[in-house]
Amino acid sequence: MTFISVTRLRIRAARFLPAFLIDTWLSMRQVKRAAGYRGGALLADRDRAYWTMTAWDDAAAMRAYMTSGAHRRAMPKLMRWCDQASIAHWTQDDDALPDWHEADRRMRDEGRVSKVHHPAEGHDPMTFDIPRTTGGMQLMPKPNR
Repeated sequence: MTFISVTRLRIRAARFLPAFLIDTWLSMRQVKRAAGYRGGALLADRDRAYWTMTAWDDAAAMRAYMTSGAHRRAMPKLMRWCDQASIAHWTQDDDALPDWHEADRRMRDEGRVSKVHHPAEGHDPMTFDIPRTTGGMQLMPKPNR
């Protein structure tokens, strides 16, 4: 079984983008080396919205990554930086990442909103636009050395 985690964050103002992008880059470096990480993808959507999709050996591996290093330091800032935030998790039989349309469907059907200090329309319930599925990038794990 493979544990899939999908997040969608919309940055509420352009002034937060530089710090968000730095934290994203640091978290990308961290995840590539994380134990149990199988692969992932990022998607820059419209209107300062960003999606992540990661595949893990199990939920414990994802939580260990999430609660350590650069990712842990970034998480508290997101409540202030974002006006929409949501997350979805599921398990599946194969290792292949789903496409972004499936990630969007799962987010709406099975996901939950995350706390933000300045929620915008579309936050809860999740009524944001369907994601633009171009402009993404794959995040392959670093080979063990």
